[in-house]
Amino acid sequence: MADEPTIVFEDDRGAGRLLAVEDGGAVGLIAYFVLAEEPHALVAVHTIVEPGHEGRGIAGRLVETFYTIAAAERVPVVPLCPYAASWAAQHPDLAPVAPAEVVAAAEAQLASDSDLW
Repeated sequence: MADEPTIVFEDDRGAGRLLAVEDGGAVGLIAYFVLAEEPHALVAVHTIVEPGHEGRGIAGRLVETFYTIAAAERVPVVPLCPYAASWAAQHPDLAPVAPAEVVAAAEAQLASDSDLW
């Protein structure tokens, strides 16, 4: 049995993308933005796994990595993406709930700027 190629995660903050990269190409991503006001939460908008790569746990690993990045930066995550929200609900030990006012600010910023998604 051949070994699975290694997936590495690359945070392209400027583009608002956390990429899952395998063999030099993106096989999945989380589209996100940084909340403009304090505490500068990371806001997940979409989780995407490219066709042919589904069912390998890539989406879950992306969301887990996203929460790990936020924890290292000491900022909350607002999972506006349905997949990220579902994953967070299933992993409360890894995905602390963001304060309500941070969630409201993220929703308002997303509603006011369609370029964020």
